[in-house]
Amino acid sequence: MKHRIFTTAFSKVYPMYVQKAERKGRTRDEVDRIICWLTGYTRAGLENQIEQKNDFETFFTQAPALNPNVALIKGTVCGVRVEDVEDPLMRNIRYLDKLVDELAKGKTMEKILR
Repeated sequence: MKHRIFTTAFSKVYPMYVQKAERKGRTRDEVDRIICWLTGYTRAGLENQIEQKNDFETFFTQAPALNPNVALIKGTVCGVRVEDVEDPLMRNIRYLDKLVDELAKGKTMEKILR
């Protein structure tokens, strides 16, 4: 059985990423940069995914190219070590969560975009 997050529309979660960042004084632009860095989407491609209300599975399946440095993303999100997540799709979602967490915690963009 698929995890519920896989069939959740990316467009439903995206505003939460932005809110989390903005509460800590960061910007939507920075969130977009992180997402584009991770997935290879252009800004237009990202906007298109949001407009189409694609689920997370489609969002990552259609991603142009995951950044080759994703293996450098380490640490925990919700008590789970991102590098230990078995399912590739769930691991990608956790990578994204981790990067947004780092942004909200005040890390510089240079450190986030490894």
